[in-house]
Amino acid sequence: MADFEIAYGETEIREGGYVNDPVDRGGETHRGVSRKFNPDWKGWVLVDRIKREHPTDFKAMINANVELEALARQLYRARYWVPIRGDEISDQHIANKVFDTGVNQGVSRSVRYLQRGLNLLNRNERDYADIKVDGKFGDLTLKTTTEFLDLENGQPDYLLKLLNLMQAAHYLDVMKGDPAQERFARGWLSRVDLC
Repeated sequence: MADFEIAYGETEIREGGYVNDPVDRGGETHRGVSRKFNPDWKGWVLVDRIKREHPTDFKAMINANVELEALARQLYRARYWVPIRGDEISDQHIANKVFDTGVNQGVSRSVRYLQRGLNLLNRNERDYADIKVDGKFGDLTLKTTTEFLDLENGQPDYLLKLLNLMQAAHYLDVMKGDPAQERFARGWLSRVDLC
């Protein structure tokens, strides 16, 4: 079964520290936790206090705060790992990809990529039946993921390629629709692995 700490470790490297870029659609962000999409995160109270108490060097103090790191880890587990049933996914690479994409593009979108990928790789339903692409990681999605991996002798390569392609296509669509977002291309594409 997949390990949250491994998945979190990979995602944490990509997310970085405190940022408040007005062009970023997520707005104010710390460790990848967007205030816009996670306004009730307990860490924001601490971030705001640090900003008030240390107006000139708040970024460094926020980035070094151990309590904020622990709060971010808790949020990632509760809002991104648990909904994708990461502890139940038998392949660490698949769990890492669905988790990381969920953090960056939303859990529902990430799960839809997984569901679409599984449907595309079932050889026109000869290997297993299509599943509903609804963005909800239910029992059938888990069962089908396991069936796919069993049929592939535990090799997730083709599914991972599809997940990466769908993820990259979304980034291209975002940049096409809003060229100001091109400044984030390198960071987004660092999440896409096509080897």
